[in-house]
Amino acid sequence: ANTRKHPLGIPPPSEKGWPDEEEENFFLLDPDRKRDVLPQPFRMMDKLVMQVFESAMEIIERREMLQEAQKRKGQPKKCFPTAEFQVTERANCLAVSGKYVFVGLSVGLAAFNMSDFKDVCAWDAAKTEICAIHASDLGNECHVLLAVDEMGLAWLFCFHKESFLLVKSLNEVKDISHRSTCVEVVLSLGGDYAGILLQGNTKAWLEIYQLPKDSWLTEMEKKARAAEELACSERRSNCSSEVGTFLLQELPVSAIQADVKLDAPVLLLTVRPPKPITGTRFKGPLDALKEVDDGSMLGLGYNHLIKDSQWELQEAIFCSTYQEFLEAEGVIKEEVPRYATFHFLLPSRILMGPETDVQPDIPVGIGVHWDGNHNFCLYLLNRSVKEKVDSDLKPDVVWPCAAPIACSAVSSCSRYLALAGEDATITIWDKHLGYPLSVTAILEERFIRSIHFL
Repeated sequence: ANTRKHPLGIPPPSEKGWPDEEEENFFLLDPDRKRDVLPQPFRMMDKLVMQVFESAMEIIERREMLQEAQKRKGQPKKCFPTAEFQVTERANCLAVSGKYVFVGLSVGLAAFNMSDFKDVCAWDAAKTEICAIHASDLGNECHVLLAVDEMGLAWLFCFHKESFLLVKSLNEVKDISHRSTCVEVVLSLGGDYAGILLQGNTKAWLEIYQLPKDSWLTEMEKKARAAEELACSERRSNCSSEVGTFLLQELPVSAIQADVKLDAPVLLLTVRPPKPITGTRFKGPLDALKEVDDGSMLGLGYNHLIKDSQWELQEAIFCSTYQEFLEAEGVIKEEVPRYATFHFLLPSRILMGPETDVQPDIPVGIGVHWDGNHNFCLYLLNRSVKEKVDSDLKPDVVWPCAAPIACSAVSSCSRYLALAGEDATITIWDKHLGYPLSVTAILEERFIRSIHFL
């Protein structure tokens, strides 16, 4: 048996291996202080290495974020051409109407069929370069084309049964010194109207034509029917001759091209730039009130009672007040506008012609604004004969703007009109109701060059 001689007790502690006071709080020490005890070169090298490592990690994180954002962003779909149209000359412009693609070439026009991607026909009788082209479908395989060549001539074509028929050159004159240059052409949807902007030596004006598309379609059908009847009768009489049959198969198209004479378009309106406001021509207030509109719209400011002497006095006061600025920058004289933007407008409450029965898909008016002008002018297309011959055509409705209009756009439904001013403000008008819906101001020192509805 094991017996204890002495009672069990706790041995006294030993001082060997006890931690110092500094080592007891080792978890509170900064680990970077261990590097501080190193010599100066080693500390500098360690600092540079850590900076390089941190910079590398920042670059890696930035690139990873860019890669993740690129993955989340939708990749653009790559489109490849399904077919090619081979042209013999340089292509300047093109227009699509129905199943045909019309291309303006360096010499003439060419038409391509989109079903088989083949050349249908070409026109190069005038040996001129086509720079712009517009096309519209008239129905019954008939299309109207309005083209502008390098000399500024506007050519009106009718395309039927895969052949070009020249209707008229709208601004061609015998004396070349009096020729005007076509700057812009617009075809209405459906081909009922055509507008061309012309410029002369010192003036510009807008001409609106009505296209007799109903008579064109009737004439085309009549000639096509007559050619088919003639071909059938000749086939029956010469069915034994293969050569004769081959020649007669080509007869209908040639007969149509040779015999068809289409009616010329009718000039409806001639719109000229607004004249500068001058002194009154009235002798008293009663004469001015007789010429004032009925109050349903704002006019252009011509009917006023301000005399020429008052205009001259106002100009003299302005020049004397701001003489130093005028001498530094030079006096800018008011120039006659030489460019206009115009749109064909469908029926609305403020644009209803004299006829009560108006088709909703046929334009009843045009909207015009000239460069540097504050007013958007609307003209009705259905006018009396007396108004048509008036050289100084007045607008039926005027929408004023605070700043000169820089550009404009009309929605596809023709109800909304967007006007962008030179002060970088965009105004949306409701054409049916006749008042603005919203006014949006863009950032300062910005000039709006074009505007479109999506």
